[in-house]
Amino acid sequence: MDANLQFWRTEGQSFFQRFLLWVDALDPLLLLKSSDEIRSSRLLLQNSLKTPSEPIQNDQTRQAFLLSLSSVQPDTGHITPVMCRPPAKFFLPGNCLSLSLPIHKSSSLHPKFMFAYALWFLQFAFHTYTTVFTLLNGNHTAKAEGYSISEKQIYLGLGAISYASFIGAFPLVFMNHYMSKNPLGQLVVKKLLHGPLLGLMSTFTVAVVRSPEFENGIEVMDRNGNVVGVSKKAGEKAVKETALSRAALFGTTFFLPTVLMSFVERTKLAKTPRALSSVRMLLITSLLAGMLPASLSLYPQCGQIKRADLEPEIASSTEAEELFYNRGI
Repeated sequence: MDANLQFWRTEGQSFFQRFLLWVDALDPLLLLKSSDEIRSSRLLLQNSLKTPSEPIQNDQTRQAFLLSLSSVQPDTGHITPVMCRPPAKFFLPGNCLSLSLPIHKSSSLHPKFMFAYALWFLQFAFHTYTTVFTLLNGNHTAKAEGYSISEKQIYLGLGAISYASFIGAFPLVFMNHYMSKNPLGQLVVKKLLHGPLLGLMSTFTVAVVRSPEFENGIEVMDRNGNVVGVSKKAGEKAVKETALSRAALFGTTFFLPTVLMSFVERTKLAKTPRALSSVRMLLITSLLAGMLPASLSLYPQCGQIKRADLEPEIASSTEAEELFYNRGI
């Protein structure tokens, strides 16, 4: 079992423990660490990981774990590209859709074709980043014959990105064309639909790009890290949990600011358009900062599945009551 997964299994039993670990592992300063420093940390972990309780007792080892958790793919041991590491996830998705807020607010000032193009481009940029992030941080133990998993996932990802971008932009483009003078339509599309739709499309892209995991199965291990088999049911569970955590992250982050901004506008706490935009950006940034570790902590990173829930051939090959797998991010 990889050091990352072993650490999550021993130190991330509860939501609160996982939340605190993710708060530390999402430190943006970890993005500045070089590949040599990451490799040194991994070597330190391999040499010091003797008992489950030892890593937490040594501050140097704990820091090595945090760097490893934020930078290394546990299935392959490869260093994740900088912009697709968990600490980088705070910046790009929020910025992509935060840029769309001025477009939403001033849609009547833009030519219709420019509004549609700009909105679609921002949706495309957002879903491209999150899909690449999902692809690089998913479970990489799926087995298949006759084709490359990564090649298939790239094609699936391109299709998912295009579809999600179109669905995400369509309601606002439709409203701008046909419902510009309908207050109820604007209320529903601009303030109520955007966040839930974004969460739904984020769930969709995760399910599509990681579909080989439940189609072909992922590796499950016992407590000692020995691979027991390849389970489709474990793959389905891993993808489902990741998709739900992604929906919670983006659905909540972009729905609650709209609700809160309605209160700000009614109470006239911010009176100028510039002040309203600043408050909106502050709300989105604050919620994203809190929801990112919270959403990642909803389910254990080192997932658990009971032997009775696995395929009969795997259940009959081991006496362990619980087996483990990498859930992915």
